[in-house]
Amino acid sequence: MSIAHWPEAERPREKLLQRGPAVLSDAELLAIFLRTGIRGCSAVDMGRQLIQRFGSLGKLLSAEPGDFARGSGLGPAKYAQFMAVKELARRVLAEEMQLGDALSSPQAVRQYLRLAIGVRDVEVFVALFLTAQNRVLAVEEVFRGTLTELSVD
Repeated sequence: MSIAHWPEAERPREKLLQRGPAVLSDAELLAIFLRTGIRGCSAVDMGRQLIQRFGSLGKLLSAEPGDFARGSGLGPAKYAQFMAVKELARRVLAEEMQLGDALSSPQAVRQYLRLAIGVRDVEVFVALFLTAQNRVLAVEEVFRGTLTELSVD
């Protein structure tokens, strides 16, 4: 059954507008970006399938275009939408990091790097350039390794 036939309070977009984004499942949030499903599969079902196929939202948002497009109804346009939302989230976090003393704990650094470099298939070594107040000036990938190791010169 398509989402249009669901009770209004259960539709992802209406649910978000009435109760806020925190109440939506990952699949429902993805459904809002997907906008439509395919024959026999609602956008929420497609969202569930994507999470199951990639294993997590982080891995989905770090997918290569070819891996992403293997599913029905998913092509370059949907891939571009997902990459755009990832970049928007990264920019918001970068903006927050530049405005405050955001990297004052190991947890804050971990969260920032998770968004800045994402989930990678290989090991990477990055350099964080900070001001004296722990504001991020830049993040640069210095070395790239293999799946299980990285050599730093």
